[in-house]
Amino acid sequence: MNSMHSFKNKTQQEIIGELRTAHKDNKAFERFHSVGKGPYLRDMVYGANDGIVTTFAVVAGVAGASLDVKVVLILGLANLFADGLSMATGNFIGVHSENQLLAKERQMEEYEVEYVPEEERKEIEKIYRKKGFTGDNLKHVVDVITSNKKLWVDEMMIGELGVVPGEQDNPFKTGLTTLVSFVVAGSLPLVPYLFGMGNGFRIAIIMTGVALFIVGSLRTLLTRQFWIVAGLEMLGIGALAAASAYMIGYWIESLV
Repeated sequence: MNSMHSFKNKTQQEIIGELRTAHKDNKAFERFHSVGKGPYLRDMVYGANDGIVTTFAVVAGVAGASLDVKVVLILGLANLFADGLSMATGNFIGVHSENQLLAKERQMEEYEVEYVPEEERKEIEKIYRKKGFTGDNLKHVVDVITSNKKLWVDEMMIGELGVVPGEQDNPFKTGLTTLVSFVVAGSLPLVPYLFGMGNGFRIAIIMTGVALFIVGSLRTLLTRQFWIVAGLEMLGIGALAAASAYMIGYWIESLV
């Protein structure tokens, strides 16, 4: 899962050779730096993770209360689509709002570059002085940057706001990715009940456990953890949530 694991048992010269080859081949370079995986992979992994945990928690709670299979399906499907839409729309609104804010910040930077260029030039000097540029080198790099307004504004966005222009997320894609991954993964605990399998809850436990471990291990594409640890971590969290839901369902059923 982790590209750095491919460096195990290799000499420094072999590693350097692979890195040099990767830099010449953009597709190979992506293996080492996860280029292009970005926010959509993040939304897919965490959407799937939340879908599995929340849906199975509902299933476990209903099972703990010894309710009918129809109740499992009604509550499970209602939770699946309601929570999925809630997460997707929340993600959409959050990304959309952030993009709007960044667009306004860029407009402000463009205005300042246009009408107060000397002050903005000093900002560029300050940014690159912090990077270690001095003397003629500092003057040259500032002259080059400030000779191109788009480049100038881009540098201000990076230096002042820490935002790389052109890398803003697409709110529709992030929302859709969250919804699809949540619904697809979250439907797994309901499969035994949808198809009328015997021992539905036991099968659901097995399917959910396997799915949680796989999705948890996929998080290493983002977190760079060891995949077994990440998988077990997510399995443990899911098990805790399910056990809590089951006990609450059992307790409420005993009271009622």
